[in-house]
Amino acid sequence: MQRIWRRLQDSLPRLWMVAISLGVALVLVAVVALTHLRGEAVNSQSRELSMLSLALTDEIHRELRGMNAGLHAMQVELSEGSLPTAGTAATRALQTRTELMAMVDTLTLVDRNGQVLSSSNPSPLPNQATFAPGLNQLEPEAVAVSRPFLDPRTQSPLVTLAVPFVDATGAAAGWIFATMRAEALLGAFSVASPAADARMAVFRRDGVLLAGGVVNKSHWDEATIARRLATQRATELRQLPDGTERLVALHSLERYGLEVVLTRNLDVVLVAWREAAQLTAVAVVLLLVVLTASVHLVLRANQRRAAAQLALQTQLSRANKLESLGELAGGVAHDFNNVLAAIVGFGEMAQDAAAPGSAQARHLDKVLGAALRGKALVERILSFGRGGGCASTVFELQPIVAEVLAMLAATLRPGVVLERGLEAPGVLMRGDPTQAFEAVMNLCTNAMQAMPNGGMVQVQLVRRQVAQRKVLSHTQLSAGPYLVLTVTDQGSGITPEVMERLFEPFFTTRGAESGTGLGLAVVHGVVAEFGGAIDVQSQPGQGARFTLYIPECTDAPTPRRPTALPTSTGAGQSLLVVDDEPTLVALAEEMFASLGYQPVGFTDPVAALQAVRADPQRFAAVVTDEVMPGLSGIGLTQAIRQFAPTLPILMVSGYGGASLAERAAAAGVSRLLTKPLQREELARAMALLLKPLLQVV
Repeated sequence: MQRIWRRLQDSLPRLWMVAISLGVALVLVAVVALTHLRGEAVNSQSRELSMLSLALTDEIHRELRGMNAGLHAMQVELSEGSLPTAGTAATRALQTRTELMAMVDTLTLVDRNGQVLSSSNPSPLPNQATFAPGLNQLEPEAVAVSRPFLDPRTQSPLVTLAVPFVDATGAAAGWIFATMRAEALLGAFSVASPAADARMAVFRRDGVLLAGGVVNKSHWDEATIARRLATQRATELRQLPDGTERLVALHSLERYGLEVVLTRNLDVVLVAWREAAQLTAVAVVLLLVVLTASVHLVLRANQRRAAAQLALQTQLSRANKLESLGELAGGVAHDFNNVLAAIVGFGEMAQDAAAPGSAQARHLDKVLGAALRGKALVERILSFGRGGGCASTVFELQPIVAEVLAMLAATLRPGVVLERGLEAPGVLMRGDPTQAFEAVMNLCTNAMQAMPNGGMVQVQLVRRQVAQRKVLSHTQLSAGPYLVLTVTDQGSGITPEVMERLFEPFFTTRGAESGTGLGLAVVHGVVAEFGGAIDVQSQPGQGARFTLYIPECTDAPTPRRPTALPTSTGAGQSLLVVDDEPTLVALAEEMFASLGYQPVGFTDPVAALQAVRADPQRFAAVVTDEVMPGLSGIGLTQAIRQFAPTLPILMVSGYGGASLAERAAAAGVSRLLTKPLQREELARAMALLLKPLLQVV
């Protein structure tokens, strides 16, 4: 039993460790999977953003290249002197060329001193100091870009691109200014934008924002923008100064010194992933809950199984011990019965020979009284050992319980309350009514003795259907219909140590003056004889509850036997007496002879069988013991019934094992008596056997 509990306790940490390991593994797998999915989502959006940025940059480059081609043509014309620099003709020429350049709103010729030579239309000009690279350091093929400035008429930002030109003599004459709306640098972004959170911006190489906006410009100082644009040329994830994370794609227009930046808000990009992560988290939590619940259920099942195994082993241990004690008690009782039979039998014959009133008669009376007390004690021991020769009849239990309670109610001590609940009228059982009475009486008496200071004893009798096999405290209970008798007290309870020895004969927790220790032992034996089971539930200080399960019987009630005949003597009938004890054979021969019979004694049952087989009509009846070497009394009866089916057979047993009455009746025994026998009882039994009208089979 300790090994079972130790194994269960050792398995608990391992089971939890396995569950925790599975839970951690599940969480790790979910985290790794979600991390991978997040990376895939970011990479996918980065690729998409990079391709879009490349496409928009290429579009802007084409537009700027077309504009640059027109500016280069003007440079050539101005160097050849074919394009006027002042006057109406210059204005019309600039207007014509403005219409040919889609991105340009105004073309202006400015001399080296910053004076306007001519313009396609009146328009503000940027401060010449805001160009990068500086106008005075501008190479012939280079392009300078101004900072954005506002159009006073429309309040929209403008940007100017400048290229140098020379006159017909080849001397530097000034610059051609091509002014455009800053939004023109964004190309088709407003149409091709992948999402509402996408942003596009065009920066000058030194970090000046020309068009669009990634975030609020106040979060980006120009030095930071210039530094990042100078060091970053790939799509990447950045945390901006405002705390948001964005995917950023960078592409350059080296010819014009421009950087095209395209961004997306990472929170928006990861919306789908975040929803998947939430669902995954919910699923993981549910799986962890299921795993925890499963482990809890498995542990509870293991605990219940271990408890059931422990209870079963305890019950088997108790049952085996009680069975061993019963076998021992039965064997001792059998031998003691043989001794008592001789004492009672020869004592009665000696009493017949003693003069009435003499000292010898008084002494013999005391000897017979002591022998009869020993007989009663042996009967109680045999009840525990389930070996008595008890009658087996079908009877109603509830009237017997009611009779016991009525007797107890008349003798209750002050402070003891007897409460009854009998709810099984008409329900039958099979067994010995006397044994049933004694078992109920012992159980109720034990309950009252457990309450020396008073209390309540509850007695209930109900009918119950047991659906499946159960393990009780001291036995196992099969499925079926039962009469259930429950006796509950409010005493001091039963300790585990006492519970182990509760039904042992002669074991008692009270003093010798309070009992012999056979009461509960008899209850256990009687219940076992009935084929029932017993369950005891108790805790120290909380009283005790004894529950008897007795199988219900559906047979018809056994009719009441007629009143026994008065003592009568024989008429010379021949009787066959069989017992393995020579002393008891001699006693039986002398006793039957004194009753008017002609006994023939045998100590060998095989020889007795041969005598009956040789002349079946010779004997009027057979009187046999049960426990004999070579051939038992039941075996002898079965053999005789093969050729003498009507021959009366009286079995006298000191101990015959469990359910002797049923086995004897099934073999064909006419009547069963228990040793030791008194002469009057034996005479009455023989009279009943030899009177056909009163014969009881």
